[in-house]
Amino acid sequence: MAQERDERLADAQREHWQSTYTAHPGMYGEQPSDPAIHAADVFRAAGARDVLELGAGHGRDALYFAREGFTVRATDFSATGLEQLAHAAQAQGVGDRVATVVHDVREPLAVANGSVDAVFAHMLLCMALSTKEIHTLVGEVRRVLRPGGSFLYTVRHTGDAHYSSGTPHGDDIFEHGGFAVHFFDRDLVNALADGWTLNEVHAFEEGDLPRRLWRVTQTLPR
Repeated sequence: MAQERDERLADAQREHWQSTYTAHPGMYGEQPSDPAIHAADVFRAAGARDVLELGAGHGRDALYFAREGFTVRATDFSATGLEQLAHAAQAQGVGDRVATVVHDVREPLAVANGSVDAVFAHMLLCMALSTKEIHTLVGEVRRVLRPGGSFLYTVRHTGDAHYSSGTPHGDDIFEHGGFAVHFFDRDLVNALADGWTLNEVHAFEEGDLPRRLWRVTQTLPR
């Protein structure tokens, strides 16, 4: 029953994001997110040259990484969002540094073991993913990262105003306005960092509500 529920929610969310990107092209604007700006500094300091972005959407952060000189593999389950990203990359002259791949993070990453310098995911882990799916995804991130590689992600947490309100789906997932969010507690952050070096858990706010998030940076041991 739980698996069927998760699959129905996943299908509904995929359709919702597809229609949202179609109706609102470039909905998040052209400017990079603050976490992406910070991530670029972290990745550069670690000597990273390539970045895998999970949940890239229409690409404001992927394009920023490319403009900063990184080679970027941008994934998302919305083909519509990635089409917008690819078009913008060509228009900005960074098409040769950006590759787009339609991918659902519930599936294994089509990336070789130990082949990526850095992984970035802005609010992807707190989408409609079960705790088990989140652990599996972080395991995939660990698999594809090179030793010493950096993983920087952001998530909404249980201190957010929307936590415990809206439509509940179980497993700390609540839906507002058609968007389902898995709200993280600190125990989940700590569990996902098991076997990693947890460099930082930084609290910040974003948007008009405001949304309350953590920016988490962890490093794979060498």
